[in-house]
Amino acid sequence: MAESFGADAERYDRTRPRYPEVMVERIAAASPGPEVLAVGCGTGIDARQFQAAGCRVLGVEPDARMADFARRRGVEVEVAAFEDWDPAGRGFDAVIAGQAWHWVDPVAGAAKAARVLRPGGRLAAFWNVFQLPPDVAEALVAVYRRILPDSPVDPRAMTGQSLDAYSPLLAKAADGIEKAGAFGEPEQWRFDWEHSYTRDEWLDQVPTHGVFTRLPPAKLEELLADVGTAIDAVGGGFTMRYTTVVVTATRTTA
Repeated sequence: MAESFGADAERYDRTRPRYPEVMVERIAAASPGPEVLAVGCGTGIDARQFQAAGCRVLGVEPDARMADFARRRGVEVEVAAFEDWDPAGRGFDAVIAGQAWHWVDPVAGAAKAARVLRPGGRLAAFWNVFQLPPDVAEALVAVYRRILPDSPVDPRAMTGQSLDAYSPLLAKAADGIEKAGAFGEPEQWRFDWEHSYTRDEWLDQVPTHGVFTRLPPAKLEELLADVGTAIDAVGGGFTMRYTTVVVTATRTTA
């Protein structure tokens, strides 16, 4: 699934949600300098936000298609899995990972981050946790159950995730940081925000979600038609609640 997102990098970049500016500013302010390494940078969504905040960003991305798109948007990117990437003696003030750290080995990744971070540098992995309004979620669960009856993924998970559901992922990231033995106590930062979608805006984003990236074209077309009908039935749009959660720690050892 990790390799499926680059199939339509332009759509991914166009439709995927950004991150709260206050989060970007807080990470940048809590780092000792402006040099940022963006792990699993994809199309460069988080990298460009940190550039806009005054940081100098290098991306590392295993998918050459995503990396090529990021380069065209002004982000310097090297193609590699983070665990295998060669820093070539370079150091950074922050290592960030937006919607990507769960694809990285949590212990090896944290240890690699520690090796490239300067003393006092910050590791910050963050995720957008979304929750559809209850009426929209109920309507879409019915659609997913009808069109994807054999999906191994619970249809309710396709309509949003609670923070409780994310707890194991967040705990795994924090545990990896602790086991690396080079960081202070991991912290969680939380940022709540909302974004309103029209019917067409949401239909444009749906094919970028992991469960749907590998659907045959005919099945995806059927899914989108029924999702569109369901959204029309609840008013033609909705406001999504997002919580962006950051797992972060400061490098403390030489």
